[in-house]
Amino acid sequence: MASDWFASRTWQTPRLSREELLAAKAGRTVSVVLPALDEEHTVGTVVESVLPLAGTLVDEIVVVDSGSTDRTAAVAEAAGARVVRREDVLPELEPWPGKGEVLWRSLAATRGDLVVFLDSDLVEPDPEFVPALLGPLLSVPGVHLVKGFYRRPLRLETAEVGTGGGRVTELLARPVLSALRPALAGLVQPLGGEYAATREFLESVPFAAGYGVEIGLLLDAERRYGMDGLAQVNLGVRKHRNRSLLQLGVMARQILGTALARCGVAAGDAPLTQFVQVSGEWLPDATDVLVADRPPMRTVLAER
Repeated sequence: MASDWFASRTWQTPRLSREELLAAKAGRTVSVVLPALDEEHTVGTVVESVLPLAGTLVDEIVVVDSGSTDRTAAVAEAAGARVVRREDVLPELEPWPGKGEVLWRSLAATRGDLVVFLDSDLVEPDPEFVPALLGPLLSVPGVHLVKGFYRRPLRLETAEVGTGGGRVTELLARPVLSALRPALAGLVQPLGGEYAATREFLESVPFAAGYGVEIGLLLDAERRYGMDGLAQVNLGVRKHRNRSLLQLGVMARQILGTALARCGVAAGDAPLTQFVQVSGEWLPDATDVLVADRPPMRTVLAER
């Protein structure tokens, strides 16, 4: 039952001190990975929020640049991260567009036994995000994936609304999981970009190339380990750049395609048609949407 899992695997508050986390680390290594595309205004503060942990709880902080045309790489490096260009990781493979592609390649560019993913567009990131996400991985046997959850303000152009962010979660992801994998109904933020996992798990499963990466990993973790392999932690508040409805539509199409594929439901790959107003007329606007998986990294590295 989702309610039973929620009660046993949800951390509403931190349960371990920094000293206890270091003791529980027990020789394991931790990589913090930030995927980034044109995030020069925020990536530096996200790196700086993790930097005090470097050399103790965190062993490396890596920003993987996904083809930025602004100063993202320079800002991230100045803040203290190691910056890796997407094209320089597995250079024999032509890069695909999408967030999942960058996260997948990051596995070949990092070495930690545990990997923490943080989005690089966070505003006012909390330095406790990483310790909180690592807590269950370090202290609960059998946990392989820890999802963060939070209140998500909707940041409008001139104001901030206390709730209302996470529209794709509420309108798509949660209904889809309820219908196809009801055991996962207890996840507060199934699509959240702040999560941590064991390398053992991450290298053993395929990665959706686009925005379906989070729901794909979630479904694969539940299939592989059952609900006991999952946990979630309360990270408080998460602020980031909100996207337009047209952008969210493309995102939702990728997420739906990945979810259906993971659940054995065939889905077409036709372009997504949306409608925009031009000079008072409604006109169709079709977008090609990539719904494809990279193979498990363990397989790719073995073949090399």
